[in-house]
Amino acid sequence: MKEKTVFFCSACGNETPRWMGRCPACGAWNTLTEAPAAPKAAVKVKPLRRSVPKMLSELDETDELRFSTGIQELDRVLGGGAVRGSIVLFGGAPGIGKSTLLLQACGHIGQREKILYVTGEESEHQLKMRAQRLGVSRDSVYVLAGTDLNDVVAAIEELSPELVIIDSVQTIYDPDIATAPGSVGQVKQCAMEIMQLAKSSGFTAFVVGHVNKEGAIAGPKVLEHMVDCVLYFEGDGSLSYRVLRAEKNRFGSTNEIGVFEMRREGLREVPNPSEVMLAGRPVNVPGTCVACVMEGSRPILAEVQALVAPSGFSSARRTSNGFDYNRLYLLLAVLEKRGGMNVGGSDAYVNVVGGLTLDEPAADLAACLAIASSFRDTPLPDKLAAVGEVGLTGEIRSVQALDQRLSEIARLGFTQCVIPSRVRGELKPPAGLQLIAVKTLREAVEKTL
Repeated sequence: MKEKTVFFCSACGNETPRWMGRCPACGAWNTLTEAPAAPKAAVKVKPLRRSVPKMLSELDETDELRFSTGIQELDRVLGGGAVRGSIVLFGGAPGIGKSTLLLQACGHIGQREKILYVTGEESEHQLKMRAQRLGVSRDSVYVLAGTDLNDVVAAIEELSPELVIIDSVQTIYDPDIATAPGSVGQVKQCAMEIMQLAKSSGFTAFVVGHVNKEGAIAGPKVLEHMVDCVLYFEGDGSLSYRVLRAEKNRFGSTNEIGVFEMRREGLREVPNPSEVMLAGRPVNVPGTCVACVMEGSRPILAEVQALVAPSGFSSARRTSNGFDYNRLYLLLAVLEKRGGMNVGGSDAYVNVVGGLTLDEPAADLAACLAIASSFRDTPLPDKLAAVGEVGLTGEIRSVQALDQRLSEIARLGFTQCVIPSRVRGELKPPAGLQLIAVKTLREAVEKTL
């Protein structure tokens, strides 16, 4: 195998992969000489402790040690609180509120534990100004403004904190690796070093990661496999509400969500999102219906709005916001074929109020009734909600956790609810809530409009 060589300029020391008559760096002629290429230094992961094999029956059976972050919505998504010795990857779009949420958590956790906040993007002065605006002032919160991994490790070993926040992992670099900060090798090495420190020392690490154009955390996909929990902070920049989701959680469920409202003084928890999402709902207006979806163990009511208008083009337009675009096409086809409505030649627009994304089939019936209401220009009853999945033959199929959905619907003052006629298990309707059982989509339209 031929040894790999490079060419060096004797005048300026510039390195090029091939020979050229003139050096592209300094412009000198005939100064490039061939030399063997230096082998790339392998990425070395230094073990912080020696692992000894143990029998499965000898492993410790104690439960993981959890502690509260002081923010109930964050604790809910984490599975009941943060776990000692775990590493959490925190992703989200720029300016969505990742640093704000973590700094607010520092204000609560700092009352009882020591925290190290490593900021690689902001200066100490900028972080201090944001902490004053959020009302965070704790003597147990230490700030390190730097990007060198060796400085971060030295600070952790010196302070022995219970919580370490890295903001962000793309800015931290290892000087032993000859690549730019944020590259694949740098991100993997820095994350591995922090993970080994967390597992050996027992502190909890929150690592902030940037999001690329596709919405995934920038850097290698293996970074998400290395950590114990992956959280995504979502929301529309034009709206004040933010949703925190768990993409991966080794210590809890990935179905729970946390809802926050962005205000000038920081993020405020929204313990009852249904009331917030339905605030300002129009009365006696065609094209609106309320759906109930399950986000983990929490039922949430959301308003689905639809607008159907005659199309002025040869092909009708379809637009959806917060509702699956392909699912909208499917429901429109079922409405025309099985519901007896000629919506194929009309433009259809569907919007979920509040910035939520409804990806559960239980919202199908509410979307169909909203489209039918707009198409007929007839409003649905104000105190009516709909829960059910729509099949391709026009049948209304049952959904899970129907008892919890109905309890939430009745608690918010609704008096009628359209449900599938065939439900799973025994159903006990709440007091004051009239159930309208339907078998097909055509029957649901006839009983409500």
